[in-house]
Amino acid sequence: MSKSSEYFSSVEPIKFEGPDTDKTLAYRYYDKDRVVMGKTMEEFLRPSVCYWHTFCWNGFDVFGAGTFDRPWQKLSGQEMAEAKLDAAFDFFARLGLPFFAFHDVDVMAPASNMKEHTENFARILDPMEQKMEETGVKLLWGTANMFSDPRYMGGASTNPDPEVFACAAVQVRQAMDATKRLNGANYVFWGGREGYDTLLNTDLKREMDQLGRMLSMAVDYKHKIGLEGPLLIEPKPHEPTKHQYDRDVATVYGFLERYGLTNDVKVNIETNHATLAGLSMDHEVAAAYALGIFGSIDANRGDPQNGWDTDQFWNDPLDITRTMIHLLRNGGFTTGGFNFDAKVRRQSIDAEDIYHGHVGGMDMLAKGLLSAAALIEHGEADKFLSDRYAGWDGDLGKFIMAEGTTLDAVADRALSDGVDPKPRSGRQEHLENLVNRFL
Repeated sequence: MSKSSEYFSSVEPIKFEGPDTDKTLAYRYYDKDRVVMGKTMEEFLRPSVCYWHTFCWNGFDVFGAGTFDRPWQKLSGQEMAEAKLDAAFDFFARLGLPFFAFHDVDVMAPASNMKEHTENFARILDPMEQKMEETGVKLLWGTANMFSDPRYMGGASTNPDPEVFACAAVQVRQAMDATKRLNGANYVFWGGREGYDTLLNTDLKREMDQLGRMLSMAVDYKHKIGLEGPLLIEPKPHEPTKHQYDRDVATVYGFLERYGLTNDVKVNIETNHATLAGLSMDHEVAAAYALGIFGSIDANRGDPQNGWDTDQFWNDPLDITRTMIHLLRNGGFTTGGFNFDAKVRRQSIDAEDIYHGHVGGMDMLAKGLLSAAALIEHGEADKFLSDRYAGWDGDLGKFIMAEGTTLDAVADRALSDGVDPKPRSGRQEHLENLVNRFL
């Protein structure tokens, strides 16, 4: 057995033991078979582990070298890729979650050119497929890393050099093929450098057209190969670039409408990205459902004292519960799920720390689900919402919304009926207190 295979050997498989357990590495609230509003927790949450933060990051930051002592990171080439694969699927199996997600470069041996890239990525797919069959762990989504290599410093599809766009096309095609082969439920575009640092050197319209072209080509290719799940765009306002074209859910929707992509492309919403855009996570989820583009969620959080993407495990009970309310009201995921796009802190150097992050994150999602379900089953919050908008189901509301009703007609009816609305309380404080009762 390799050292990578043994890395997590001190951790016993994580089990549900209930809220009263004294065991630190056990699920207190995540009981995968517990039924909540018609679905098991596993079916509703569809939790996933990300490959990049968990197995690729070595603890480095912009001010210092890596702090982790992961045995596979001391190797090179295909040996490194396969050792990392062994450790990853051992981790998945012990954690007991059903999905994982990856970028192409996360799983393969490093490459120095595009030909090498395609060869190295292809070489890891057979052993990965075998690991998936052995463990039963499934692929939530695949994607291509089109932001780390220096060729992408000015963007991938939005690059001023069409040769860079062509390199991105190579990666997208191969990553979509791999996602199809591995029965991935979705395919994600994270446009980490699809934006600009200054408009002084940027033709914004041209770059947006290029991005629309890439996505249109990807949609066509998705249908060509029979990739059944949606393509997902992950909104983010900035960092690493000053401005990114997919800054939030509403912006993405407008972009998709312009380029005729709303039928095939949805959003993968990240908590930390929502807050960087100055929005709340429950707003972004509600907006995605309202606009018909909700897809999946990257579960993490930022630090309110840091203005950048810290990718910490999501553990805010109120934030999670408010997000779960919208998921439950709208039936939850279809192909998406909660992907832990989160990483332990660079001082958390032990193998067990990675488990503590995921176990705690999983329990907080489960607890938030239970809180939101209890609130909805109580009924008062939903009844208040229904009552508040009840007028729109009445005669005047239906008249206003009917096709063909003109502004003149509404104004004339208001005058003839003697409309005199009385202000009604929005009862925000009461509703906030009501949610808090169920946390």
